[in-house]
Amino acid sequence: MPAAAQPTSGDRPSWAPPSLDTGRMEAALKSLELSVRGRLDGLLQGNHLGLVPGPGTEPGEARVYQPGDDVRRMDWAVTARTAEPHIRQTVADRELETWVAMDLSPSLDFGSAACDKRELAVAALAAVVFLTSGGGNRIGAVLDNGTGPVRVPARGGAAHARALLRKAAGTPRAEEGTRGDLSRLLEALRRPPRRRGLAVVVSDFLGPTDWQRALRGLGSRHSLLAVEVLDPRDVELPDVGTVLLSDPETGKQREVHTTPVLRKEFAAAAAAHREEVAAVLRRAGCAHLVLRTDSDWIADVVRFVVARKRGWSGGAS
Repeated sequence: MPAAAQPTSGDRPSWAPPSLDTGRMEAALKSLELSVRGRLDGLLQGNHLGLVPGPGTEPGEARVYQPGDDVRRMDWAVTARTAEPHIRQTVADRELETWVAMDLSPSLDFGSAACDKRELAVAALAAVVFLTSGGGNRIGAVLDNGTGPVRVPARGGAAHARALLRKAAGTPRAEEGTRGDLSRLLEALRRPPRRRGLAVVVSDFLGPTDWQRALRGLGSRHSLLAVEVLDPRDVELPDVGTVLLSDPETGKQREVHTTPVLRKEFAAAAAAHREEVAAVLRRAGCAHLVLRTDSDWIADVVRFVVARKRGWSGGAS
C-alpha cells in the first residue's frame, strides 16, 4: 500500500507507542515500559487469570453456581453438603512459561495512523511481558521478519524482559519482496515441544490461512492467545482518487482509482478475511485480541484482560 503521511512525534496521542526507528531505542523502550506499567500494573494483582485464556488447574474456593457457569467445574461434595449447587473455582498455575511467536514480516512495516503495525506489535509484546512476569514466570519468543525464525530462550527476570523487547524492536526490516510465513513461524514455536504454558501469536494475519494446522498443533499442548495487529488501511481504502498500491511481501504494484464501487468491494473482501481469521482462531480454541494503530491499544488490552478475569471468575463476560 502507499505510505500515508505519518504523524510527527509531537502529533502522537498519549497512547501511541514511542517510535522505535531511532537511535534512542533505550529511551523509547523505557517510555513504553512506563506507559504499560502505569496503566496495567496491578491489573492481575494476586491473580494470573486475566491474560491466560484458561482456568488453571490448582483448586480454589467453592462458590454458588450461577447460570452460564461451566458444569464440568461442579463441586458435588459441597453441593451435597449444602443442598445448593456449587462450583469449584480454580487458581492459575504458578511459574507460567510463555512463548511468543512474533510476526515481523514486511506487511507490518506500514502504518497510516498513530504508529506503524510493527511498533504496535512490539507494544503488544511489552504488554504480554509485563502481564506475565514475576513469580518465577519465564518468557521466550520466536521472531521472524520473513528471512527465518530467530529464537530467544525463555527466562525470567526484568533484565531478560528488557533484552527481549530490545531484540524484537531491533529486528531489522526485511527487504521489500520478502514474503512472511506464519505457518513456518508457528512450527518453529511448536518444535521442539516445550512445557505446557501460554503461546501468544502476534501478527496481522494477512494472506491465506494455511497456518491453522500449525496453530491447532500448538493448541493441543498450550493455552493460546492471538494478538491481531491492524491498520485502518487493512480494512478500507480512503477516497483519494488515483493511488499506487504496493504489496510489500511480493513487491507487486498496481495503480488504481478509488471509486466508491472499488472501496466497497475492498471493504467487503477485508471484512470477509477478518471473519475467516476470527473463525479459524475460534476453532483452534484461541483467545483473540485485536489492536489497531488508530485506537487506544492499552485501553483495548485492559478491556480484554478484565473480560478474561470476569469470565473465569463466573461474572458476565
